[in-house]
Amino acid sequence: MSPTAQLDQTQATQSLSQLDQLKKFTKVVADTGDFDSIKEFAPQDATTNPSLILKAAQMPAYKHILDEVIAANKSSNLTGKALVEQIMDDILVSFGTEILKIVPGRVSTETDASLSFDTEGLVNKAHRFISLYQKKGIGKERILIKIASTWEGIRAAEILQKEGINCNMTLLFSLVQAAACAEANARLISPFVGRILDWYKAKTGKDYTPAEDPGVQSVREIYAYYKKFGYQTEVMGASFRNVGEILELAGCDLLTISPSLLAELKKSTAPVERKLSPAMAKESNLTKLELDEKKFHWMLNEDAMATEKTAEGIRLFNADAIKLEKYIAERL
Repeated sequence: MSPTAQLDQTQATQSLSQLDQLKKFTKVVADTGDFDSIKEFAPQDATTNPSLILKAAQMPAYKHILDEVIAANKSSNLTGKALVEQIMDDILVSFGTEILKIVPGRVSTETDASLSFDTEGLVNKAHRFISLYQKKGIGKERILIKIASTWEGIRAAEILQKEGINCNMTLLFSLVQAAACAEANARLISPFVGRILDWYKAKTGKDYTPAEDPGVQSVREIYAYYKKFGYQTEVMGASFRNVGEILELAGCDLLTISPSLLAELKKSTAPVERKLSPAMAKESNLTKLELDEKKFHWMLNEDAMATEKTAEGIRLFNADAIKLEKYIAERL
């Protein structure tokens, strides 16, 4: 390339927002249930969870979705908790369906946190979600079933993946969880960057630069492990606290980002450097883990941060699911 062409290319890159630069080597995913935000930032995929759906369902702009679902279920023979649970599933799928009208790729729909240690229950819930989506004319290839990265959740994912139902393993905080998910052939994992940082800041009382961030380092290790040993499971960094964490993971397969941080990336035209690549990962000196159930539980138990944050995450998602159930019951 001539010096003039190189200069032109550099100037063109510099005029791009950081968001557009990031999209050149990482699939950007919107972490929200707000349709307007998704339209604004044009992500490839979108993820939701009970907390995000609770927030969206209470917004005036989306009140009609809840009203329509409740009206559709009025002819149901169900009552009480069973009716509320059915409406909950329908709301999650209704939001997912609307999101799929905006994004070209996939949407993640989360299973009940209360099922996190129930393999059969998780498989049944996934089947229900896929059935509800199919009734709306949406194929399973556009759906990711979100499951907590417990041993039981990973076993559910193994069953579902064999059926061609793709899973997004969430509440993931350690290499041992990631390795077990890869062995189960999960389609995608969502390691939680920001929540790892929260734990270390609370324990040490210190601040971390983006490069030193323990959450960033965890995702780097997992990414390197997957690429070195040839796993097909995708790595999607999640739960970011600042733009610095995102930029340190530029090159990761996917990154799911909140609207506020997407807006920051869109406003800046500072250069974005690729930090992760399969070639770099293959140079790592990681050792392959040989896991069974006992080894998994022991290694997870030895990691206080991962143990605490997984349990806390399940409790928090369940608490928001209960809040959404109460909100529905009040509307009924």
